[in-house]
Amino acid sequence: MTTPLPSSVKSDFLRVMLERGYYHQATDVEALDKALGAGGLVAYNGYDATADSLHVGHLLPTMMQRWLQKCGGKPILLMGGGTTKIGDPSGRDETRQLLTNEAIDANIAKIKTAFDRLFDFGPNGALLVNNADWLDRLEYIPFLRDVGRHFTINRMLTFDSVRLRLDREQPLTFLEFNYMILQAYDFVELNRRYGCVLQTGGSDQWGNIVNGVDLGRRIANKDLFGLTCPLLTTASGAKMGKTAAGAVWLNSDRLSDWDFWQYWRNTEDADVGRFLKLFTELPLDEIARLEALQGAEINEAKKILATEITKLVRGPEAAEAAAETARRTFEQGALAEGLPTVEVAGAELADGVTVFSLLARAGLVASNAEARRQIKQGAVKLNDQPVSDEFAKVTAADLVSDGAAKLSLGKKKHALVRAS
Repeated sequence: MTTPLPSSVKSDFLRVMLERGYYHQATDVEALDKALGAGGLVAYNGYDATADSLHVGHLLPTMMQRWLQKCGGKPILLMGGGTTKIGDPSGRDETRQLLTNEAIDANIAKIKTAFDRLFDFGPNGALLVNNADWLDRLEYIPFLRDVGRHFTINRMLTFDSVRLRLDREQPLTFLEFNYMILQAYDFVELNRRYGCVLQTGGSDQWGNIVNGVDLGRRIANKDLFGLTCPLLTTASGAKMGKTAAGAVWLNSDRLSDWDFWQYWRNTEDADVGRFLKLFTELPLDEIARLEALQGAEINEAKKILATEITKLVRGPEAAEAAAETARRTFEQGALAEGLPTVEVAGAELADGVTVFSLLARAGLVASNAEARRQIKQGAVKLNDQPVSDEFAKVTAADLVSDGAAKLSLGKKKHALVRAS
């Protein structure tokens, strides 16, 4: 169903998608380009509320929606209050944990706080919509007759979300099998309610998106479109948004502003230009200048990347504070406020607390075992001095004049230890 790219595109939005690297696949590109050129196009991106924050893996399609609004379109951010009760099988090896209605509603409320920074929700602005508004009211038999009859088991078995699970001989529940039908129905319902004609998403959602396009044509005689972005990995092949300590969350109560900034500051050299295009709104000529920096100068581009994306997601004050913390820590050698901090009771410090346990408590590593391995490999420092004993302890004597000790893992990960 994919159509090749035309020799040129006329709409601002598609041009941005191509120039900055968002474009992966689309249905009927020429017709989509024409619809975008008419102005005011309504598009949606879906988010299931399986946690109380989105993570970096959600950021790329979210940036597509942000650019849509900047180019004059109307974004719909569709929260899966209904579909979360089933769980998207895409990219999963096992069934997702089922959440209560109360947990789902609480997650949606927290997720919206990240959207508030990224979108204009004013009059005629972006919409936050919950698919529970219509999915919870569906009658099963009429839904099967009106919608289910347009889906064949044969075709559904060809989609990666189903086929890969079955190929690995892992169970796929009937509940999950219905997910793609409900997502397709979401598209038709959003078209009926809001005039939505475009669905965006990661490339792993292509099958689900195409189902919605087909369903719109079959039951409503509507021309709908799909547009996907690539699933990103780093230059070394690592999955975006994952660290040893866990996911890189967008909400500050799940991940500190400092850790968020530092994640982007640690970008691999080969990824700097690409990430500047995808995750900031800097002009392309400025990005080209930064991308051309070599040697130690590339670190300046990484700092700009970290600060710009932290501004978008966490706000200017958070970005400036994180950048200043980095400057004081790395350029002045100070124990800067804003680093991840472990509070330790005075009684614990009197006896001493193992360095490896503090590394884990600070989130610099995923486990005590990993911390001990890092110490044995010579990667850990206490107050800038190497730690060679895997059972070394931090005591009150290690708290320097400003009342803190600095733990370092490699050159880029730091945390403070303070007495509570």
